Amino acid sequence: MSFSEGKKATRQRVIMTELALSPSVRTSELATRLGVSAETVRRDIEEMTRRGLVSRTYGGATGLQLGLQPGFQDRDATAIQERDAIARIAIRMVKPGDVLMIDSGSTTAHFARALAYSVDGLTVITNCLAVAQALAPQKKTRVVLCPGEFSAHEGGVYGPETCAFLNRFNADIAFIGASGLTLDGPNDVESDACWVKRKMLERAERRSLLVASSKFNRRHLELVCPLAHLSDVVTEALPTGSLADALQASGVSLHVKIDTLSEAS
Repeated sequence: MSFSEGKKATRQRVIMTELALSPSVRTSELATRLGVSAETVRRDIEEMTRRGLVSRTYGGATGLQLGLQPGFQDRDATAIQERDAIARIAIRMVKPGDVLMIDSGSTTAHFARALAYSVDGLTVITNCLAVAQALAPQKKTRVVLCPGEFSAHEGGVYGPETCAFLNRFNADIAFIGASGLTLDGPNDVESDACWVKRKMLERAERRSLLVASSKFNRRHLELVCPLAHLSDVVTEALPTGSLADALQASGVSLHVKIDTLSEAS
């Protein structure tokens, strides 16, 4: 990816996106990704620090905002390998004829794209346009798109109508994403998204969180649900330390490698 020196706003948006996916970023890594000099990145970080968006560190920057995250399009273009790995793992949980609820997010959209031609005879209820578009070409899959108020930033619909609509259905599995996962449980930046996630979890027999390991131990604005309310966590790398202990104590099944299922008990 390459940006001209004059596209400061674009560069700074990429920096914010990277910080949403990783607790800190290094100037040298950002310079390589953006195709500019390290000095240009340092100037961007200094300006963003003055604006209160990030905190400058030696050799890079860390994020500050618990209540902000990049838009869907920016998130969808990052951490592609991790999300693809998660999608391949999650597909193994689905069997023909299942009813799924899939919430709006970049990781769940990657899952839907992988799911489209992998499992037949599904019914998928979603509030995410990208999920619906990914599954629509599969004629053997029924796609039910929720009503609600559309958010261009999140690429989905939200609000009381969305939750009331979901309350009419039952599902075999709910697949949700989150901005972070801590000892308390999954959390998210968007309150409206949290309500939809909770409703999907409530209506499903199996409750699965799709989350990249870069989001482990990251806190954001609002808790979606307690850790023990999840039945499954699908990720591309094993959690360690206190988070691993908490998942085990909560009885959550970890799905980490295609050929390995590690189940907490």
